[in-house]
Amino acid sequence: MMLLQRMGMQRRKANKIRKTKVAGEKGSEMSFWDHLDVLRWVIIRSGVVYVTISLSLFCLKKFLFNVVLAPANGDFIIYRLFNVDFSLTLINIEIAAQFLTHLKVAFIAGFVISFPYIAYELWTFISPALYEKEKKIAVRVLVAAFFLFYAGVFIGYFLIFPLALNFFQDYSVSSLVSNTISLDSYISLFFAMILLVGVLFEFPIVIYLLSMLGIVNRPMLRKYRRHAFVAAVILGVIITSDPFSLSLVTGILYALYEVSIFICKKGS
Repeated sequence: MMLLQRMGMQRRKANKIRKTKVAGEKGSEMSFWDHLDVLRWVIIRSGVVYVTISLSLFCLKKFLFNVVLAPANGDFIIYRLFNVDFSLTLINIEIAAQFLTHLKVAFIAGFVISFPYIAYELWTFISPALYEKEKKIAVRVLVAAFFLFYAGVFIGYFLIFPLALNFFQDYSVSSLVSNTISLDSYISLFFAMILLVGVLFEFPIVIYLLSMLGIVNRPMLRKYRRHAFVAAVILGVIITSDPFSLSLVTGILYALYEVSIFICKKGS
């Protein structure tokens, strides 16, 4: 309720400056239902953009799956770079699986692409409740969060997922068991790993916010460097299992920890 009151007061000031009406009478504080009406249009616009992008990607089936299935090809850039001999054949074992997979891929990719616009719409709803200093901090945090997330998606797509896929393709518990990978399992691993890496790249943002709240500081993070390295190794094992990919993931995660120390406040 305090947030809504601040939003009403800030919107009222904006109305006086711009001499426009946002809701109700001119110069009056917005009510709870006025805020709900504004939020409703934020959700509607975000939903329209999300569905439009998702349906557009659904229609661009060839382009969409050329991107998604590129790591399954032996001539993918990372395999050529590291001279990896890789080949993978995907199968489909359910009648409607390919159509449902097409839908799932289109709508997940649509959300990833439309997320910046959705975040912008949410920002336009929340920003009137913030003071100028808070707005400047929030803008910096949002820009950094977008950059880190898509950097994580990029690294996950071009580096971590292909190497992990190569490892799992060749791994076998016995010569009596051969790997036959289904399309559904490939897509599930693809999005789970890439989005997970993107989320992990948000770690410096979380530390920065905790630092602003006075919960963590630079000496505290330096004290737990060894613990952070062990945690990075454990997360690396969860994400991928081959030694080379494990080393890469561990190095990247620990580098994020060092970046977090750098941007963290010096004292309590």
